[in-house]
Amino acid sequence: MGEPRSNPNGEENRLPQPSPPPPPRPPTHLIQPSHKKKVKPTKVFRLVRSVFRSFPVMAPLCKLPALPGGLPDSRRHPSSSKVTGTLFGCRKGRVSLSVQDSPRCQPLLVVELAMQTNVLQKEMSSGMVRIALECEKRPEKEKTKVIDEPLWTMYCNGKKSGYSVKRDPSEEDLGVMELLRMVSMGAGVLPGKSEMEGQDAELAYIRAHFERVVGSRDSETLYMLSPDGTNGPELSIFFVRL
Repeated sequence: MGEPRSNPNGEENRLPQPSPPPPPRPPTHLIQPSHKKKVKPTKVFRLVRSVFRSFPVMAPLCKLPALPGGLPDSRRHPSSSKVTGTLFGCRKGRVSLSVQDSPRCQPLLVVELAMQTNVLQKEMSSGMVRIALECEKRPEKEKTKVIDEPLWTMYCNGKKSGYSVKRDPSEEDLGVMELLRMVSMGAGVLPGKSEMEGQDAELAYIRAHFERVVGSRDSETLYMLSPDGTNGPELSIFFVRL
């Protein structure tokens, strides 16, 4: 038993060999995000938020100058914190947003935005980009934070661009964050998976510090901070439940 048998042609019928095990997942040096105590919003900020929500999202009529060094002190809020934000994606693919406590932490949030990477790059070259991610407010969502919503309607500078989706960090997302682990801020291009795919497979990224302002469970905002002494493009991302 167990010996190979010969067929009429004199060839031996051998049992199929088991397939080799999959290659091990490359190790990651990203650490778990910290769970910091959240500061409750003040009544003043709630009032400002209610006034802001009474106006429609509109594209700016004029280009405002960028603020050196990021947000002024008058704009900072007690419930704010500084996080690392990375916008990345293939040139002709959809851009993703990753939010981390620091470049060495695993993502707190990954959102696939309803916009191609090359389109976002063109918008940012104009000097100001305002992205609004809106979802519907319902009674059963009262205890759910707005960033925990699975789906948003996205507006870029007042124009509806489609639906953005929150997702769990994929192995590709974690691989990008691992490659950028030592990068605190900047922009560049990472090589694609195959040289045969050309420039369209290259992955462009923009990484910066963001001021994260938590208004309530229905409102959070990310303001991109420019390095001290520079005038860079302004980027604001609003998560709003209306």
